[in-house]
Amino acid sequence: MENTEMKKIIDRQRTFFQTGTTLDVSFRIAALKRLQYMIQHHEKEIEAALLLDLKKSSFESYMCETGLVLDEIRYMLRPIRSFENEQAVRTPLAQFCSRSYRKPSPYGVTLIVSPWNYPILLTLDPLIDAIAAGNTVILKPSAYSPACSDLLAKLIHRYFPAKYLTVITGGRSENIFFTGSKTVGREVMRQASLHLTPVTLELGGKSPCLVDESADLALAARRIVFGKFLNCGQTCVAPDYILVERSVKDEFLVYLKKWIVRMYGADATENDAYVKMINQKHFDRVTGLIDPKKVVFGGGRNERTMQIQPTILDD
Repeated sequence: MENTEMKKIIDRQRTFFQTGTTLDVSFRIAALKRLQYMIQHHEKEIEAALLLDLKKSSFESYMCETGLVLDEIRYMLRPIRSFENEQAVRTPLAQFCSRSYRKPSPYGVTLIVSPWNYPILLTLDPLIDAIAAGNTVILKPSAYSPACSDLLAKLIHRYFPAKYLTVITGGRSENIFFTGSKTVGREVMRQASLHLTPVTLELGGKSPCLVDESADLALAARRIVFGKFLNCGQTCVAPDYILVERSVKDEFLVYLKKWIVRMYGADATENDAYVKMINQKHFDRVTGLIDPKKVVFGGGRNERTMQIQPTILDD
Protein backbone atom coordinates (compact mmCIF):
# COMPACT_ATOMS: atom_id res chain seq x y z
CA MET A 1 0.00 0.00 0.00
CA GLU A 2 1.33 3.43 -0.96
CA ASN A 3 2.02 5.97 1.79
CA THR A 4 -0.42 8.44 0.24
CA GLU A 5 -3.23 5.88 0.37
CA MET A 6 -2.39 5.02 3.98
CA LYS A 7 -2.40 8.70 4.88
CA LYS A 8 -5.88 9.08 3.38
CA ILE A 9 -7.16 6.21 5.53
CA ILE A 10 -5.68 7.74 8.69
CA ASP A 11 -6.94 11.24 7.85
CA ARG A 12 -10.45 9.90 7.14
CA GLN A 13 -10.56 8.14 10.50
CA ARG A 14 -9.08 11.11 12.34
CA THR A 15 -11.73 13.40 10.87
CA PHE A 16 -14.47 10.98 11.95
CA PHE A 17 -13.03 10.65 15.45
CA GLN A 18 -12.93 14.42 15.84
CA THR A 19 -16.69 14.61 15.27
CA GLY A 20 -17.06 13.03 18.73
CA THR A 21 -19.32 10.26 17.44
CA THR A 22 -17.30 7.46 19.04
CA LEU A 23 -17.38 9.18 22.44
CA ASP A 24 -21.08 8.41 22.75
CA VAL A 25 -21.30 5.20 24.79
CA SER A 26 -24.53 4.24 23.03
CA PHE A 27 -22.60 4.31 19.74
CA ARG A 28 -19.92 2.02 21.19
CA ILE A 29 -22.54 -0.42 22.49
CA ALA A 30 -24.26 -0.52 19.10
CA ALA A 31 -20.91 -1.19 17.40
CA LEU A 32 -20.09 -4.07 19.77
CA LYS A 33 -23.52 -5.62 19.23
CA ARG A 34 -23.09 -5.27 15.48
CA LEU A 35 -19.72 -7.03 15.71
CA GLN A 36 -21.36 -9.74 17.82
CA TYR A 37 -24.06 -10.18 15.17
CA MET A 38 -21.40 -10.36 12.46
CA ILE A 39 -19.50 -13.17 14.20
CA GLN A 40 -22.59 -15.18 15.10
CA HIS A 41 -24.03 -15.01 11.60
CA HIS A 42 -20.77 -15.86 9.84
CA GLU A 43 -19.39 -18.45 12.25
CA LYS A 44 -19.36 -21.20 9.61
CA GLU A 45 -17.37 -18.99 7.25
CA ILE A 46 -14.91 -18.25 10.07
CA GLU A 47 -14.58 -21.98 10.78
CA ALA A 48 -13.90 -22.64 7.09
CA ALA A 49 -11.18 -19.96 7.00
CA LEU A 50 -9.50 -21.37 10.13
CA LEU A 51 -9.62 -24.83 8.58
CA LEU A 52 -7.87 -23.54 5.45
CA ASP A 53 -5.17 -21.60 7.28
CA LEU A 54 -4.45 -23.89 10.23
CA LYS A 55 -6.64 -26.99 9.83
CA LYS A 56 -8.46 -26.13 13.05
CA SER A 57 -11.46 -28.29 13.86
CA SER A 58 -14.83 -26.66 14.51
CA PHE A 59 -14.43 -27.47 18.22
CA GLU A 60 -11.00 -25.86 18.50
CA SER A 61 -12.13 -22.91 16.38
CA TYR A 62 -14.90 -22.17 18.85
CA MET A 63 -12.88 -22.99 21.99
CA CYS A 64 -9.85 -20.87 21.06
CA GLU A 65 -11.19 -18.27 18.65
CA THR A 66 -14.86 -17.35 18.12
CA GLY A 67 -16.05 -18.46 21.57
CA LEU A 68 -13.45 -16.31 23.31
CA VAL A 69 -14.25 -13.34 21.07
CA LEU A 70 -17.97 -13.56 21.84
CA ASP A 71 -17.14 -13.86 25.53
CA GLU A 72 -14.98 -10.71 25.34
CA ILE A 73 -17.87 -8.78 23.77
CA ARG A 74 -20.23 -9.88 26.54
CA TYR A 75 -17.60 -8.96 29.13
CA MET A 76 -17.03 -5.46 27.72
CA LEU A 77 -20.74 -4.69 27.37
CA ARG A 78 -21.25 -5.00 31.14
CA PRO A 79 -19.06 -2.12 32.41
CA ILE A 80 -18.98 -0.01 29.27
CA ARG A 81 -21.23 2.79 30.55
CA SER A 82 -18.83 3.38 33.42
CA PHE A 83 -16.14 4.32 30.89
CA GLU A 84 -17.66 7.77 30.46
CA ASN A 85 -17.88 8.45 34.21
CA GLU A 86 -15.54 10.81 36.00
CA GLN A 87 -13.76 9.34 39.02
CA ALA A 88 -13.02 11.84 41.77
CA VAL A 89 -9.47 11.88 43.13
CA ARG A 90 -7.81 13.91 45.87
CA THR A 91 -6.74 17.43 44.96
CA PRO A 92 -3.14 18.39 45.86
CA LEU A 93 -2.78 21.14 48.45
CA ALA A 94 -1.18 23.48 45.90
CA GLN A 95 -4.41 23.35 43.84
CA PHE A 96 -6.78 23.50 46.83
CA CYS A 97 -9.32 25.67 45.01
CA SER A 98 -9.83 23.16 42.21
CA ARG A 99 -11.59 19.83 41.71
CA SER A 100 -9.60 16.82 40.54
CA TYR A 101 -10.91 13.83 38.64
CA ARG A 102 -9.83 11.03 36.36
CA LYS A 103 -11.74 10.22 33.19
CA PRO A 104 -10.94 7.47 30.67
CA SER A 105 -10.28 8.92 27.21
CA PRO A 106 -9.73 7.13 23.89
CA TYR A 107 -6.49 7.56 21.96
CA GLY A 108 -8.28 8.27 18.68
CA VAL A 109 -7.05 6.48 15.55
CA THR A 110 -5.55 3.10 16.53
CA LEU A 111 -3.72 0.38 14.63
CA ILE A 112 -3.98 -3.33 15.46
CA VAL A 113 -1.35 -5.55 13.85
CA SER A 114 -2.39 -9.11 14.58
CA PRO A 115 -0.55 -12.45 14.26
CA TRP A 116 -1.30 -15.67 12.38
CA ASN A 117 -1.45 -18.26 15.17
CA TYR A 118 -4.89 -17.17 16.46
CA PRO A 119 -5.92 -15.00 13.52
CA ILE A 120 -9.53 -14.40 14.59
CA LEU A 121 -9.06 -14.12 18.36
CA LEU A 122 -6.00 -11.89 18.29
CA THR A 123 -7.51 -9.58 15.69
CA LEU A 124 -10.98 -9.20 17.16
CA ASP A 125 -10.19 -9.24 20.89
CA PRO A 126 -8.15 -6.02 20.80
CA LEU A 127 -10.67 -4.60 18.32
CA ILE A 128 -13.44 -5.11 20.88
CA ASP A 129 -11.46 -3.26 23.53
CA ALA A 130 -10.58 -0.43 21.13
CA ILE A 131 -14.26 -0.03 20.18
CA ALA A 132 -15.34 -0.09 23.82
CA ALA A 133 -12.80 2.64 24.61
CA GLY A 134 -14.14 4.88 21.83
CA ASN A 135 -11.39 4.64 19.21
CA THR A 136 -11.45 4.25 15.47
CA VAL A 137 -9.45 1.24 14.27
CA ILE A 138 -7.24 0.20 11.37
CA LEU A 139 -6.79 -3.58 11.37
CA LYS A 140 -3.74 -5.24 9.82
CA PRO A 141 -4.17 -9.04 10.01
CA SER A 142 -1.32 -11.39 9.16
CA ALA A 143 -0.36 -12.23 5.59
CA TYR A 144 0.50 -15.76 6.86
CA SER A 145 -3.20 -16.54 7.45
CA PRO A 146 -4.69 -15.30 4.15
CA ALA A 147 -8.08 -17.03 4.38
CA CYS A 148 -8.84 -15.46 7.76
CA SER A 149 -7.38 -12.09 6.77
CA ASP A 150 -9.42 -11.92 3.57
CA LEU A 151 -12.60 -12.97 5.37
CA LEU A 152 -12.10 -10.36 8.11
CA ALA A 153 -11.56 -7.66 5.49
CA LYS A 154 -14.76 -8.68 3.67
CA LEU A 155 -16.89 -8.78 6.81
CA ILE A 156 -15.58 -5.65 8.52
CA HIS A 157 -16.05 -3.61 5.35
CA ARG A 158 -19.58 -5.00 4.95
CA TYR A 159 -20.68 -4.21 8.49
CA PHE A 160 -18.80 -0.99 9.32
CA PRO A 161 -17.90 2.22 7.48
CA ALA A 162 -14.22 2.57 6.62
CA LYS A 163 -14.03 5.93 8.37
CA TYR A 164 -14.65 4.01 11.62
CA LEU A 165 -13.18 0.50 11.14
CA THR A 166 -11.13 -0.66 8.19
CA VAL A 167 -8.86 -3.56 7.27
CA ILE A 168 -5.66 -3.37 5.25
CA THR A 169 -3.92 -6.49 4.03
CA GLY A 170 -0.35 -7.00 2.90
CA GLY A 171 3.10 -7.86 4.21
CA ARG A 172 5.65 -6.21 6.45
CA SER A 173 5.62 -2.88 4.66
CA GLU A 174 2.11 -2.32 5.97
CA ASN A 175 3.11 -3.37 9.44
CA ILE A 176 0.12 -1.65 17.49
CA PHE A 177 -0.92 -4.79 18.85
CA PHE A 178 1.62 -7.37 17.78
CA THR A 179 2.72 -10.78 18.97
CA GLY A 180 6.02 -12.05 17.67
CA SER A 181 9.78 -11.67 17.83
CA LYS A 182 11.77 -9.09 19.76
CA THR A 183 13.39 -8.01 16.48
CA VAL A 184 10.08 -6.99 14.92
CA GLY A 185 8.91 -5.56 18.23
CA ARG A 186 11.93 -3.24 18.38
CA GLU A 187 11.25 -2.05 14.82
CA VAL A 188 7.58 -1.35 15.58
CA MET A 189 8.54 0.59 18.70
CA ARG A 190 11.27 2.50 16.85
CA GLN A 191 8.84 3.64 14.17
CA ALA A 192 6.15 4.54 16.72
CA SER A 193 8.61 6.55 18.84
CA LEU A 194 9.10 9.03 15.99
CA HIS A 195 5.51 10.16 16.55
CA LEU A 196 5.34 9.46 20.33
CA THR A 197 2.66 6.89 19.53
CA PRO A 198 1.73 4.64 22.50
CA VAL A 199 2.45 0.98 21.73
CA THR A 200 1.40 -2.36 23.23
CA LEU A 201 3.66 -5.25 22.22
CA GLU A 202 2.95 -8.87 23.10
CA LEU A 203 6.15 -10.74 22.26
CA GLY A 204 7.14 -14.36 22.42
CA GLY A 205 9.29 -15.76 25.23
CA LYS A 206 10.23 -19.00 26.90
CA SER A 207 7.68 -20.83 29.05
CA PRO A 208 9.23 -23.63 31.10
CA CYS A 209 7.25 -26.03 33.29
CA LEU A 210 8.75 -27.32 36.54
CA VAL A 211 7.70 -30.75 37.83
CA ASP A 212 9.08 -31.97 41.18
CA GLU A 213 8.47 -35.13 43.18
CA SER A 214 5.50 -33.58 45.04
CA ALA A 215 3.51 -33.10 41.82
CA ASP A 216 0.48 -35.10 40.75
CA LEU A 217 2.34 -36.50 37.74
CA ALA A 218 -0.71 -37.70 35.81
CA LEU A 219 -2.47 -34.33 36.19
CA ALA A 220 0.68 -32.37 35.36
CA ALA A 221 1.23 -34.45 32.22
CA ARG A 222 -2.37 -34.02 31.06
CA ARG A 223 -2.24 -30.24 31.50
CA ILE A 224 1.17 -29.85 29.86
CA VAL A 225 0.21 -31.99 26.87
CA PHE A 226 -2.99 -30.01 26.35
CA GLY A 227 -1.24 -26.63 26.70
CA LYS A 228 1.70 -27.55 24.51
CA PHE A 229 0.08 -29.32 21.58
CA LEU A 230 -3.03 -27.17 21.28
CA ASN A 231 -2.80 -25.43 17.88
CA CYS A 232 0.16 -27.72 17.09
CA GLY A 233 2.24 -25.80 19.65
CA GLN A 234 1.79 -22.48 17.83
CA THR A 235 0.93 -20.53 20.99
CA CYS A 236 3.21 -17.87 22.46
CA VAL A 237 2.67 -19.08 26.05
CA ALA A 238 2.81 -22.81 25.27
CA PRO A 239 5.30 -24.74 27.46
CA ASP A 240 8.67 -24.77 25.69
CA TYR A 241 10.51 -27.24 27.91
CA ILE A 242 10.05 -29.15 31.15
CA LEU A 243 12.44 -29.26 34.09
CA VAL A 244 11.73 -32.52 35.95
CA GLU A 245 13.12 -33.78 39.23
CA ARG A 246 15.33 -36.75 38.36
CA SER A 247 13.58 -39.13 40.77
CA VAL A 248 10.24 -38.83 38.92
CA LYS A 249 11.48 -38.30 35.37
CA ASP A 250 10.89 -41.82 34.02
CA GLU A 251 7.42 -42.08 35.55
CA PHE A 252 6.52 -38.63 34.28
CA LEU A 253 7.60 -39.56 30.74
CA VAL A 254 5.21 -42.49 30.84
CA TYR A 255 2.34 -40.16 31.71
CA LEU A 256 3.32 -37.67 28.99
CA LYS A 257 3.28 -40.38 26.32
CA LYS A 258 -0.01 -41.76 27.64
CA TRP A 259 -1.77 -38.40 27.46
CA ILE A 260 -0.47 -37.62 23.98
CA VAL A 261 -1.93 -40.90 22.72
CA ARG A 262 -5.20 -40.38 24.59
CA MET A 263 -5.65 -36.88 23.18
CA TYR A 264 -4.43 -37.37 19.62
CA GLY A 265 -4.08 -41.08 18.94
CA ALA A 266 -0.96 -43.09 18.12
CA ASP A 267 -0.27 -40.83 15.10
CA ALA A 268 -1.67 -37.30 15.49
CA THR A 269 -1.14 -36.56 11.79
CA GLU A 270 -3.98 -39.01 11.07
CA ASN A 271 -6.30 -37.21 13.50
CA ASP A 272 -8.73 -34.89 11.67
CA ALA A 273 -8.81 -32.57 14.70
CA TYR A 274 -5.02 -32.05 14.80
CA VAL A 275 -3.79 -28.68 13.56
CA LYS A 276 -1.10 -28.11 10.91
CA MET A 277 1.85 -25.71 10.86
CA ILE A 278 0.94 -22.34 9.37
CA ASN A 279 3.22 -22.57 6.32
CA GLN A 280 6.19 -24.34 4.77
CA LYS A 281 8.70 -21.91 6.29
CA HIS A 282 7.59 -22.68 9.84
CA PHE A 283 7.19 -26.39 9.12
CA ASP A 284 10.80 -26.54 7.91
CA ARG A 285 12.07 -24.45 10.83
CA VAL A 286 10.46 -26.64 13.49
CA THR A 287 11.34 -29.97 11.87
CA GLY A 288 14.92 -28.70 11.74
CA LEU A 289 14.89 -28.44 15.54
CA ILE A 290 14.11 -32.14 15.99
CA ASP A 291 17.32 -34.10 16.63
CA PRO A 292 16.48 -37.79 15.93
CA LYS A 293 19.05 -38.89 18.53
CA LYS A 294 17.09 -37.09 21.26
CA VAL A 295 13.57 -38.18 20.31
CA VAL A 296 11.89 -40.32 22.97
CA PHE A 297 8.40 -40.01 21.51
CA GLY A 298 6.96 -38.89 18.15
CA GLY A 299 9.22 -37.05 15.74
CA GLY A 300 7.28 -38.02 12.63
CA ARG A 301 5.73 -35.59 10.18
CA ASN A 302 3.54 -35.36 7.12
CA GLU A 303 5.23 -33.19 4.48
CA ARG A 304 2.08 -32.96 2.38
CA THR A 305 -0.17 -31.62 5.15
CA MET A 306 2.62 -29.76 7.02
CA GLN A 307 1.82 -31.58 10.27
CA ILE A 308 4.35 -32.57 12.91
CA GLN A 309 3.61 -35.26 15.47
CA PRO A 310 3.64 -34.28 19.15
CA THR A 311 7.29 -34.87 19.97
CA ILE A 312 9.29 -35.27 23.17
CA LEU A 313 13.05 -34.70 23.14
CA ASP A 314 15.32 -35.71 26.04
CA ASP A 315 18.90 -34.95 27.08
